[in-house]
Amino acid sequence: MPPRRDSCDDLKVKTLAILSVFFFSLPALASACPKNQPKTEATLIDAENTWADALSRKDADAVACLLSDEFEDADADGSLKTRAETLAHIPLRKPGTNHLSEMRAHVEGDFGFTRGLATLVDASGKVIARVRFTDVFAYRDGRWQALAGHESLLSQASR
Repeated sequence: MPPRRDSCDDLKVKTLAILSVFFFSLPALASACPKNQPKTEATLIDAENTWADALSRKDADAVACLLSDEFEDADADGSLKTRAETLAHIPLRKPGTNHLSEMRAHVEGDFGFTRGLATLVDASGKVIARVRFTDVFAYRDGRWQALAGHESLLSQASR
């Protein structure tokens, strides 16, 4: 009968293998899109805050969870951007932190919208841009997904 191979070394190898699988799975778990979100105005405002934070971090994966496949954005410069174009632009954004204010949301069944003011500030606290926005959402697969967005850049005088 061959000798039994339950040595400490075998246990260490098995433990390392299990930990490796867990460790390399964490990014996939972290980027999982939300599920079972409530159909409330507060949840839509939370989604907008998540979106703004993700833009500040240049995290396209987090934004991708918020955008429907057919998402289209009317950008502050007047151009229309698809979901793919919107996500591709995120790593190219100017550095800065987005601050949302004047937030309003409304839910009607499986649809909702948000309106607010996004202020982008640089590391020194200087305002780079102020943008009035409206986003339209649909509730699908247990979560809110943006269908469309529209931004209007505020002039220097209104900053």
